Amino acid sequence: MNTEASPARRNRRGSGAVTLHDVAKLAGVAPITASRALNTPAQVSPEVLRKVTDAVARTGYVRNGLAGGLASTRSRLVAAVVPTIAGPVFLQTIQSLTEALAEHGYQLMLGQSGYTESREDALLEAIIGRRPDGIVLTGILHSVEGRRRLLAAGIPVVETWDLTPTPLDMLVGFSHAEVGRAVVDFLRAKGHRQLAVVAGDDERSRRRHQAFRDAARAAGLPEVPLIYVPAPTTLKSGRAALAELLATTPGIEAVFCSSDLLALGVMTEAQARGIAVPQQLAVVGFGDLEFAADLHPALSTVRIDSAAIGRQAARFIVERAEGREVTERVVDIGFSIVERASA
Repeated sequence: MNTEASPARRNRRGSGAVTLHDVAKLAGVAPITASRALNTPAQVSPEVLRKVTDAVARTGYVRNGLAGGLASTRSRLVAAVVPTIAGPVFLQTIQSLTEALAEHGYQLMLGQSGYTESREDALLEAIIGRRPDGIVLTGILHSVEGRRRLLAAGIPVVETWDLTPTPLDMLVGFSHAEVGRAVVDFLRAKGHRQLAVVAGDDERSRRRHQAFRDAARAAGLPEVPLIYVPAPTTLKSGRAALAELLATTPGIEAVFCSSDLLALGVMTEAQARGIAVPQQLAVVGFGDLEFAADLHPALSTVRIDSAAIGRQAARFIVERAEGREVTERVVDIGFSIVERASA
């Protein structure tokens, strides 16, 4: 019998989160003993503590931080986890999520995970312990421990800003690989052959730009040089990346950047060196931030309807929290390439 997988299967079919009783049963002790082991471990034997700790690890159980006789299991609270709020790319999603939830009487709690699994795991443990009515995550890649906890909690989960046919629960996003391939087609149609990539070193960016390089190779274009910079990306790192590209790969005709901020940095460095955009160097960004259309030249970029991501995520959470069945659990919002003067 697969005792580790069964709580997740049971909860996703609507019969509740993994409980202290489940942990006690797996450990072979009474619920009150399991409670002592978790809350006052000095009161139990090392053997009992080991059994309970092992059961917690196997089930993904997280102690309910709101336990203590609350009359209702509804918190009216939704937690969202984003890698960073230092860059503006996620801000529209957060804003629209906040507004859409508020219309239904829910409040948003925001957490910043950075770009490492360990920080996301610690944040998820704290969030699950407070039993929100829903959790909204950025991306689809989580640690084994993080996935186990999310499945065991029985809380509605929406993954965003990515796409997979097998989400944890519900998902709204787009294909990063399709973005990469589409930008290659766009630049080829403009007559560019020597392409380059400047990208943040997070996983979603890597998939997007690996697809870009694969598509260029399949089209018979020269090998695409790629410069990674730390995430979150900045104007400064864009300038430094173009300087490195020009030093190592002369003849670059077009650069695809993983964010509009990076693209702004690339354009700034090009201007400082007397390189005309787009006559000598075409530049394409990602995100279509507010400043993109107001640059000189205006920035060509990939537009993601990030506000729509937030609204759909809120719709998913509210429907599930209020007991309605969600039939279409994966929504692809797509993307568009906004052609402006920089390319």
